[in-house]
Amino acid sequence: MAVEEEGLRVFQSVRIKIGEAKNLPTYPGPNKMRDCYCTVNLDQEEVFRTKIVEKSLCPFYGEDFYCEIPRSFRHLSFYIFDRDVFRRDSIIGKVAIQKEDLQKYHNRDTWFQLQHVDADSEVQGKVHLELRLSEVITDTGVVCHKLATRVLECQGLPIVNGQCDPYATVTLAGPYRSEAKKTKVKKKTNNPQFDEVFYFEVTRPSSYNKKSHFDVEDADEVDKMEIRVDLWNASNLKFGDEFLGELRLPLKFLRQSSSYEAWYFLQPRDNGNKSLKTDDLGSLRLNVVYTEDHVFSSDYYNPLRDLLLKSADVEPVSASAAHVLGEVCREKQEAAIPLVRLFLHYGRIVPFISAIANAEVKRTQDPNTIFRGNSLTSKCIDETMKLAGMHYLQVTLKPIIDEICQVHKPCEIDPVKLKDGENLENNRENLRQYVDRIFTVITKSGVSCPTVMCDIFFSLRESAAKRFQGDLDVRYTAVSSFIFLRFFAPAILSPNLFQLTPHHPDPQTSRTLTLISKTIQTLGSLSKSKSASFKESYMAIFYDYFNEQKYADAVKNFLDLISSSGRRDHKSIEQPILLKEGFMIKRAQGRKRFGMKNFKKRWFRLTNHEFTYQKSKGNKGDHPLCSIPIENILAVEKLEEESFKMKNMFQVIQPERVLYIQANNCVEAKDWIDILTKVSQCNKKRLTVYHPSAYLNGHWLCCKATADNAPGCTPCTGGLPANIQLDIDGDRETERIYSLFNLYLPKLEKMQEACGSKSVYDGPEQEEYSTFVIDDPKETYKTLKQIIEDVVTLEQEHAQYKRDKFKKTKYGSQEHPIGDKSFQSYIRQQSEISAHSI
Repeated sequence: MAVEEEGLRVFQSVRIKIGEAKNLPTYPGPNKMRDCYCTVNLDQEEVFRTKIVEKSLCPFYGEDFYCEIPRSFRHLSFYIFDRDVFRRDSIIGKVAIQKEDLQKYHNRDTWFQLQHVDADSEVQGKVHLELRLSEVITDTGVVCHKLATRVLECQGLPIVNGQCDPYATVTLAGPYRSEAKKTKVKKKTNNPQFDEVFYFEVTRPSSYNKKSHFDVEDADEVDKMEIRVDLWNASNLKFGDEFLGELRLPLKFLRQSSSYEAWYFLQPRDNGNKSLKTDDLGSLRLNVVYTEDHVFSSDYYNPLRDLLLKSADVEPVSASAAHVLGEVCREKQEAAIPLVRLFLHYGRIVPFISAIANAEVKRTQDPNTIFRGNSLTSKCIDETMKLAGMHYLQVTLKPIIDEICQVHKPCEIDPVKLKDGENLENNRENLRQYVDRIFTVITKSGVSCPTVMCDIFFSLRESAAKRFQGDLDVRYTAVSSFIFLRFFAPAILSPNLFQLTPHHPDPQTSRTLTLISKTIQTLGSLSKSKSASFKESYMAIFYDYFNEQKYADAVKNFLDLISSSGRRDHKSIEQPILLKEGFMIKRAQGRKRFGMKNFKKRWFRLTNHEFTYQKSKGNKGDHPLCSIPIENILAVEKLEEESFKMKNMFQVIQPERVLYIQANNCVEAKDWIDILTKVSQCNKKRLTVYHPSAYLNGHWLCCKATADNAPGCTPCTGGLPANIQLDIDGDRETERIYSLFNLYLPKLEKMQEACGSKSVYDGPEQEEYSTFVIDDPKETYKTLKQIIEDVVTLEQEHAQYKRDKFKKTKYGSQEHPIGDKSFQSYIRQQSEISAHSI
């Protein structure tokens, strides 16, 4: 059955690893070094910035960035900037990847050559035009041809230096003439509504007895003429107005139709500067994973979802759909991410992980290697801890990690790496104090460990103890291999990957965290000869500080607490959990009777108790200028740009007033709206309707109601799960799993062959089948058959949807402007499919 267009949701996300840059051009000063950072941009909008790496021409960033993309875009761009203390930071070069090319580099480390950046190439946005060519008879009875160019509007123009005051110039240009006209400037908007018409005389007056339109001479002249629309930002700077993009249209296309109306993507200006060298700017190493999920309504996924959710009950579990996904995916992580999210969403994660962990334990021969491989079990538990344990990490580790990053105490204990003036014993003492404090907060945090993690650890402990009854320590090592080795130690080593710090730490702090992580990992492992587990002699010497029985006892007590079923009452954590913080711009709320309602930059903090802002980042103990208890938040919604002519605005609606806030970019605005909505979702007085525009000059701009307390005119956006940690869309995760099965369909078919071979020939396996775990060929074959049927059905639905959309879509519409390369590519694909089917 074909799906209506509005019945499908599209999700875009990108995960980026910014590795390093190399061979950047030298600074034209005496020291030749640069202080560089890298930004990630959707078209021209910056959505992420790395830390600054000082004094280097080959800066290493090592930063990861993930975001949901809330709007359409044409390019994913990366800019390398050189910090300048006295002037505006200068751009060294950029990497711009077109959206349709992102799949070429999917999940591959790739070196990209940096390209030159000039104002004429930095373009985004689209323009809506109407062109009409007509014959006009003058009073004297002669005829001439006039062109009417109507500039209706633009959308998505770039914001230049924090502002956008656009205007358009319209030029009729030919071999022997050029005539230009200009629209009015539209202030403070990057979506200007112009709706201005300009008239141009195209051909010279002639007697009316001529045939329609043009004689031969006129036609040749018209064929060489073009209409050019240039967009500019009206700047107050002495350097002149900034170019925003252009459009060139030859008039000969109007010969077929006298009137033409369409949307167009703005293009860079051809400034004849093609000879710029690109090999002298250096290169940038990136790994980009872009995903686009087209999600149908829930009922389409019922068969596949039901098959996946019953995986925990299938005997043996290796014959289940979820286990099969892990077998066919190139990397276990690829399968683990959507599986864990799906099972968490439907409350089936504990039985599923218990089943696959039990099967893995049965296959393990040596208790010392239990859960040490990159199996589906390990990856699923890792992913569960990341999702369910993120706030547990914040509460446990963030305060001391922040201190380590800010104080910069010397902690190097390798005599070879000591800096001048450093004392080895002092450094050891500094490091010992840090390790002691982190070890203490971890081992005393058992009561805060999330329930779902504790239930999984209980299952691991029971399976391991039953399998290796002669080893009394295995019940501890089975759990410590996850909680210490794969949770706390990696979070200490790379705090930026666990949202404990915004960026990768500087080299000295990174070294300190590495030494702490190594020590904590060894303390938690409960290995028999701990000093021998270090390759470096200086680590073995340092570890002697911790060779007391009290440390081993503290680890065992902690592991007992987090892996004992029904071990505690589920009390809420008393101390507030910091969920998000950062600078934004807010409009005065009108709490004072008199005074201007102006806009000011403030430092915002959100905890699970309150939403506050203060003048500057300051300390956590600083008294906020305003505090909004979470229970007072009635809704959090986007604010239409026309309200204040400002982009990326949202509103926090309270009982007495509304707080209007502008985020730095579209990704950040979405993040704030999502997390504020989640944390306030259970409030009893949440609104069902709201005003999408502001109350200004005595009325609501959206519905024109005059009372400031008038009920909203628009339904609030859909509710989100109240659980802050787990905002999961079950249909989206099932669509992701379908995409993986579809991608690896040849492997599913190969696995079917392996089941048949194993059933018929109960002897040595063929080498090509040996990679699959098949304990019960008949059950596995049955599951594979069902998976393939469900995948083929969903693939047919997607194909039908694309065909229907192709029939309805108009090239030149607002959704698919002329110049949309991804849509042109799509048209070619559909044409080829149609020709092939004929």
